[in-house]
Amino acid sequence: MIGAFVLVGAFVLVGAGPARAGENTFIEVTPNSVQAGNRVSIRASCDNTNNRQAEAQSDAFSGRVTLRPDNGFLTGSTTIPGDKPAGDYQVELHCPNGNRAQTTLTVLNMTQPSKGPATGGGGTAGGRGTGSLLLVGGVAALAVVAGFGLFGRRRAGAGS
Repeated sequence: MIGAFVLVGAFVLVGAGPARAGENTFIEVTPNSVQAGNRVSIRASCDNTNNRQAEAQSDAFSGRVTLRPDNGFLTGSTTIPGDKPAGDYQVELHCPNGNRAQTTLTVLNMTQPSKGPATGGGGTAGGRGTGSLLLVGGVAALAVVAGFGLFGRRRAGAGS
């Protein structure tokens, strides 16, 4: 029984050792779905120190993106060309130590409307609408206020 605990303990201690070089390699693209013409951020790791530049490459963006050391990670950003066809694109990390990783970036290419949809009238729509009623109501309110003002002056003058 004690031998079993010793074997389990040894297994746990060996498993808790430092990660090997290839286990700490990854690449992330944020956002991972993006409209063509927008910018993406890239975060990656090649090893435990990440103190040397690496490169990210994809058909989604023009050329390679240099990833630089930044607080324990490798970071960079790029803009997806506005005419990039919609689809899924592989993004590959190339590390100076030979490690590689990849992820998928989805490019969207939705056409943008040139103007808003015609959804009906509003406060500024032509024709007989609420605009003229508001004007008449405002004039009437001013007339009432002016009348009370005159009435108040007469009472004040009569009391003196």
